[in-house]
Amino acid sequence: MRIARIEPGRYEPLARVLLEVQRAAYAVEASIIGDDRIPPLHETLDELRGAPLRWLGAFHDRRLIGATAWSEERSEVDIDRLVVDPAAHRRGAGRALVCEVLASAGQRRTIVSTGSANLPARTLYEGLGFVQVGEREVIPRLWVTRYAHHPMPAQPPP
Repeated sequence: MRIARIEPGRYEPLARVLLEVQRAAYAVEASIIGDDRIPPLHETLDELRGAPLRWLGAFHDRRLIGATAWSEERSEVDIDRLVVDPAAHRRGAGRALVCEVLASAGQRRTIVSTGSANLPARTLYEGLGFVQVGEREVIPRLWVTRYAHHPMPAQPPP
């Protein structure tokens, strides 16, 4: 598997493949949480391409199998989405993508939200050291759990 920066806003063919992966991934989450009102599940190609996000893609044999997108500020990184093609689930793509974002975050806090009933996603984030910082109802009867990852403070040299 190869992880690389991608620019769906600049490359429409890539954006089309990404949109297919995103819809398939969020359809699985919708099934898990029993609610299909997840906003990225209904995102259009133009909305995806226009989102002011940074992207990484996971590729297997030159085929996009997953992606993550985030925004960042001086003190915080916000993972906006993590999608993996259902045919590639449980092969490490999601973990690898999140680890790349954490590495690029450096000493900044990283936050992410997922459907409260999405146990596979929650297990992934918790396994990577994210801690739950709250829950909220984003739209009526659709709850998300919010997580934060605080990097270890830099240790002074001995």
